[in-house]
Amino acid sequence: MIEVKTVEKPDERRDFPRGHLEAVHLTGLDFAVATFEPGWRWSESVAPIAGTESCQVHHNGYVVQGRMRVRMDDGAESEVGPGDVFVVPPGHDAWVVGDEPVVVYDFAGGMAQEYAKAEG
Repeated sequence: MIEVKTVEKPDERRDFPRGHLEAVHLTGLDFAVATFEPGWRWSESVAPIAGTESCQVHHNGYVVQGRMRVRMDDGAESEVGPGDVFVVPPGHDAWVVGDEPVVVYDFAGGMAQEYAKAEG
């Protein structure tokens, strides 16, 4: 069975302060497109929704636009930008660098399934 969906018509959208996520769900793949506006920081915008001190979602991603800094709970830091493919394990904070929105495609599944989703 072949499944095809377009991100232009996502299965769901989740809004959070200074950003939003659009997700499509297929058999074996939950795909997210996340947009983070300048000034967005996980610990300020999403932590109150997640209820954790750091992001506990694993990310396999690709940066389409903008720059983002990631700090692991152990203090390690890295910055990602357009064209970068990245893996970030649970236990991190992240924020937009500069004045350009950040657009990330996330293939790991957890972001599309759980990220910024209020319990209920």
